[in-house]
Amino acid sequence: MAQARKTATKTTRKPAVKRKPVSKRPAPKKPAADLAANAQDTGRNIYLAGLGFYGKAFDQAQEQLGSLQKRMEQRRKNADKLYKELVKRGEKLEKDAKVAIKDIELPKLELENLTDRKKFEQQLKKAKARFAELKKSVNFKAAA
Repeated sequence: MAQARKTATKTTRKPAVKRKPVSKRPAPKKPAADLAANAQDTGRNIYLAGLGFYGKAFDQAQEQLGSLQKRMEQRRKNADKLYKELVKRGEKLEKDAKVAIKDIELPKLELENLTDRKKFEQQLKKAKARFAELKKSVNFKAAA
């Protein structure tokens, strides 16, 4: 019986699978000339990418500068128009003020006219009324 057990255990085992031996050969090396050419191409591509980046940034800066110049020219034209309009309005107001001043009867500076309080107050009221009319005509708004 002892022999039967020994043989039974031997027959139940599976035979070991034979594997191919792992090759421990190093990968074939590329010649040094190929490595140098590859490194040179990679370096050139990096240089060209940087150059392209700077070129694109330069183009964008030029576009922004051009648009700023156009806006500045437009603003200068608008400022010139506004300046001319303000000069015309100032001339008109000056003319109106001169007419208003001519309308006010100012007495000659004499000692007796300065002492006559009633005449002075009448002239003052007349002047204030005329200037109030001028303010309304030009839509003048006093600071609050």
